[in-house]
Amino acid sequence: MHVQEWLETVPAVAVYALVGLVIGLESLGIPLPGEIILVSSALLASQHGDIDPVVLGACATAGAIIGDSIGYAIGRRGGRPLLAWLGAKFPRHFSEGHIATAERSFKKWGMWAVFFGRFVALLRIFAGPLAGVLRMPYWKFLIANVLGGIVWAGGTTAVIYYVGIVAESWLKRFSWLGLVLAVLIGVTSMLVLKRKAKKAAPRTPEPVVTAD
Repeated sequence: MHVQEWLETVPAVAVYALVGLVIGLESLGIPLPGEIILVSSALLASQHGDIDPVVLGACATAGAIIGDSIGYAIGRRGGRPLLAWLGAKFPRHFSEGHIATAERSFKKWGMWAVFFGRFVALLRIFAGPLAGVLRMPYWKFLIANVLGGIVWAGGTTAVIYYVGIVAESWLKRFSWLGLVLAVLIGVTSMLVLKRKAKKAAPRTPEPVVTAD
């Protein structure tokens, strides 16, 4: 069963709780499909009046902010041994290469790595724990965490919700052509956000070769 089909079988309160919980756990550092759950729920809200998109966006934002804050606290307390433990448990997501890439991002971009990390799946999982391990001042982390959570969770909910409304309206007038165009608009919006986030990520400098 697809995510959206399953979400249609549960009440609105359960959808709010599920979105907040999954995004919170993902932000805490557990590899979960938070973005897929959020997009599916926002699309479902556009088709069913029982789900309030404002409440949905608020739950997603709260889950993102709280989860990242807990991840920060765990990372600050656990330090480097925590990253080694996560690498053993989740080698696909917490490999030494991934950790090194994320660490370079944080050292170079600081608060911006936390903010733009919301739009990149790998950094979204790393942001909280790694900021704690690197002992980023909490007030800096909190500002980037709150702003990133609002823009990512609230923005994604709004974009997908209105794309769904447009798609449903056009479907009544233009059949599948309206759906195709609406999906293209939604995909383009998401790609633009992700591209901007990737531009903010640091690029590994090429080694300088010197002549003997």
